Amino acid sequence: MAFPAQRLRRLRRTPILRQLVRETELSPSDFIYPLFVTAGRRVRQPISAMPGCFRLSVDEVVAEASEARPLGIPALLLFGIPERKDAEGSGAWAEEGVVQQAVRALKSKVPGLLVVTDVCLCEYTDHGHCGRIANGEVLNDPTLELLARTAVSHARSGADLIAPSDMMDGRVAAIRRALDESGFPETPILAYAAKYASAYYGPFREAAESRPQFGDRRAYQMDPANSREALREVAMDIQEGADLVMVKPALPCLDVIRKVRDTFPLPLAAYQVSGEYSMIVAAAEKGWIDRSLVVLESLTAIRRAGADLILTYFAKEAARLLKAG
Repeated sequence: MAFPAQRLRRLRRTPILRQLVRETELSPSDFIYPLFVTAGRRVRQPISAMPGCFRLSVDEVVAEASEARPLGIPALLLFGIPERKDAEGSGAWAEEGVVQQAVRALKSKVPGLLVVTDVCLCEYTDHGHCGRIANGEVLNDPTLELLARTAVSHARSGADLIAPSDMMDGRVAAIRRALDESGFPETPILAYAAKYASAYYGPFREAAESRPQFGDRRAYQMDPANSREALREVAMDIQEGADLVMVKPALPCLDVIRKVRDTFPLPLAAYQVSGEYSMIVAAAEKGWIDRSLVVLESLTAIRRAGADLILTYFAKEAARLLKAG
């Protein structure tokens, strides 16, 4: 009917009415909490570009997880920062690597927590790229063996979910095959399927000490101008054996999240990356925005676009805000 019979404000009058008709729900169970693991003990090193985030030793990762799990956060994502780096990134698959140690400690001391491990080489290589290098170029196929070796080492340590983020062609198939042949056919893969070569990753470079020593990653990560290509990337990863897929970054790619959600039935994750986090924190520190409201609104927007899971550095903060009502 025409106005005034239809008044959309009627259902906005009170908090309970708004809650009753709310289309998108946000819950701590939607979150995966990324953490940076480093060597040592009782290490809690602030990351200047990501205020409130830290490089953590294994014992501090366990402490952080022990706070996150009671808040209803079901999963952590681990990034490793080794003591030493080399050209191949051998610390990525070392039996006593920082991620491997952290996985074992978490599985032992924080029962019921899902442990996800990032599989990439950029944090472990002395050149900062995600694979083997020859003549200034990142080699695709020779890198697959190293990624598969890393994935198997994580699974042996007890990782529940393997998340390759390198964007080499064929890496999901190589990891799936290696996991199956090594006795881990039940270990699922969360593929960073549509990962863009985004400027929003800047603070992460400091956090993971992974800034490329030459060039950039545009030859293997996606052009931010493309969305149809994202659907091709996702389709290929699914064909290769991905069990879940991811779009990264999140807020700059809400349209891509929606396209992927509408096209594929698999569980869909989106990564609210370091730049998204740091911009909110910085604007709040200036007094320009209400931090709590913007944190929840940004996460709700990612869910509304179609993401089932959100990787966010705000996981603990958002969970507390949601529990507080």
